[in-house]
Amino acid sequence: MRTADGRFEIRVTRDRADIEAAQRLRYHVFYEEMAAEPTDEMRAVGRDMDGFDPICDHLLVLDYERPAGEQIVGTYRMLLRPDAEAHGRFYSESEYDIASFVAGFGDHNAAEIGRSCVHADYRNQRIVELLWRGLAHYYRDNNVERIFGCASFPGTDPEALALPLSYLYHFHLAPPAFRVRALPDLHVPMDRIAKDDISARSAIRQVPALIRAYLRLGGVCGDGAVIDHQFGTTDVFMVLAMENVPEKYHDYFERDSVG
Repeated sequence: MRTADGRFEIRVTRDRADIEAAQRLRYHVFYEEMAAEPTDEMRAVGRDMDGFDPICDHLLVLDYERPAGEQIVGTYRMLLRPDAEAHGRFYSESEYDIASFVAGFGDHNAAEIGRSCVHADYRNQRIVELLWRGLAHYYRDNNVERIFGCASFPGTDPEALALPLSYLYHFHLAPPAFRVRALPDLHVPMDRIAKDDISARSAIRQVPALIRAYLRLGGVCGDGAVIDHQFGTTDVFMVLAMENVPEKYHDYFERDSVG
């Protein structure tokens, strides 16, 4: 899909060259700009990669005003339920106990999303909206009714993130049917500030844009944050049930054009 002005394209792909280009953007953002620690293999090729990449679909946002080879400015990775079952696990199982959550899918199709990143020059509302518009079409095309995955705050000090973590816990905690919990040896309490002491307006300013996108669409969070020392982040588990998407956002999932 192209935007009306022709500048941006949203693409879903499993093409090897596209995936490698997305991996280079991820490496630049996660390892060169942020505090992630690459393996020797990653450092040698300048790409962020793991065993899930070949079995996932990859969403790309491209800017055609950039030079060839540098056009990918945003990416997401999507793992559909049948592919995860064939592979034997979802990525988030390394941080969260999702067994009962997955068992509750029933006949619902589901997709785990992650490895999201946006080029530093494009961290604005338009690019985030293009990513989520692409995801919306992907969900519709694959009849996905449950979306989930780990989302990240930069930094590994939960006290520095006390306000936004507490806000998520007190105002956006998942109902019991969707409430996964961080693995016992990784669980970091999120309710660090009493609910009555939270300024929601101040807290939401400290929530990364990609997590805010979940919240706008009706997403909720799991119980417990996890410190990811490799990536230098504090992770939370986010869930979105399509039936909970507010009516005003249904156009996201039905319109065939992008702005």
